[in-house]
Amino acid sequence: MHIGLYLKMVRDSERQLAKAFVTVADHHRQEPDMEELCRLLASWSRAKAKSTEPFTQKYGEQHDRGPARLYSNLFKGPRRGGLALLRDLHDLWLLVTEADICWTLLGQAAQALRDRDFVETCEHNKQQTHRQRSWLETRSKQAAPQSLIAA
Repeated sequence: MHIGLYLKMVRDSERQLAKAFVTVADHHRQEPDMEELCRLLASWSRAKAKSTEPFTQKYGEQHDRGPARLYSNLFKGPRRGGLALLRDLHDLWLLVTEADICWTLLGQAAQALRDRDFVETCEHNKQQTHRQRSWLETRSKQAAPQSLIAA
């Protein structure tokens, strides 16, 4: 059974996402909504990562460095200014999308295993992930015109 690989991937993805949200919050404090909302969304990712614990105990865990590589490739240091904000939002969106597909695939496996608790956890976490991605898309659309057009 390879479910342990995706359990580790999703947990690490959520941890990296939480770290990235905090990094963006710190780098873009001057933006009215960024610090508070990024910290809230980071807390959601930490909770989602923690929610995998009962299932890693039940199904095991396999090592994978994919999420750490993705984070290190995207977040290389502080970026400032309008375009930097847009780039950071874009990078966050990519990290959220990684977590989203992991939750989707784990949800399918949970259904096949007929593990009701696991199914419910995956559905709840996928819903939270969609809310994170939706906020990132909305905030990116808001930032894009000025960031891409202004000199």
